[in-house]
Amino acid sequence: MMRIADVLGARPTLSFEFFPPADAVARKQLDETLDELSGLAPSFVSVTCGVGGDGHDRTRSIVADISRNRPFPAMAHLTCVGHSRSAIATLLDDYAAAGVANILALAGDPPDGSAISGDFRYAYELVEAVRNHPAGFSVGVAAHPEVHPRSADRRSDRRHLAAKLAQADFAITQFFFDPADYARLCDELADLGCHRPVIPGVMPVIWPKSIRRFADMNNSTVPEGLFARFEALPPLERIAAAAEAAAELSQALLEAGAPGIHLYTLNRSEASIQIAESLRH
Repeated sequence: MMRIADVLGARPTLSFEFFPPADAVARKQLDETLDELSGLAPSFVSVTCGVGGDGHDRTRSIVADISRNRPFPAMAHLTCVGHSRSAIATLLDDYAAAGVANILALAGDPPDGSAISGDFRYAYELVEAVRNHPAGFSVGVAAHPEVHPRSADRRSDRRHLAAKLAQADFAITQFFFDPADYARLCDELADLGCHRPVIPGVMPVIWPKSIRRFADMNNSTVPEGLFARFEALPPLERIAAAAEAAAELSQALLEAGAPGIHLYTLNRSEASIQIAESLRH
């Protein structure tokens, strides 16, 4: 079982994020995307789960399948909102039995803005549970360069992130568009004595309307000029332009010392392939 913590630092990593397909047609699309991206020899991939932990079963199925049949490790997103400690322990047992060695521990969002329920309230509590599991998982956490939308202020956000990273192995950021936001995040963590690897997440803007909605949810600043240019392009030209812009951002982040790049694929391969090819030249 390959642990992500063991591959960070040797060379810049390239990784991809997917979401669990909702039906057979979407599953076929995901399998084709995995086939196409396998040729890039990704360092690892991750698979999300839904709001309030909905879809953990689908996440588990996809992650286990990738772990069995692909030459790269898969990391499961695990959210604690709405779940008991015993349910989380069972999920971790299942992942260990399937040969999964990597978990991204997240608080998650309660469905429909409802009150937080379950035995966990904060992500650091889930990190503790994953860290204490006998399987010895490699544990990642989420980071928000522009501050988590539920944080009271920037200072408390960074303290909470540093506290999570004191127990975790690495962080992966929410998507953003200004490399200065990433550099500031790393500097602020360093000021708190935290030097864990933080992998920047990069989202190619292949579907501007949807990504604008994601940005609103995540408190990510949208570069209006860039989005306006993408919105005016036909689909094929937009994919190429989005890949070019994402590759430029990725290169700037690597030059700034990022340990790798995590691409949000939206279960499509075209932009990710173009970005990877640009970074190799």
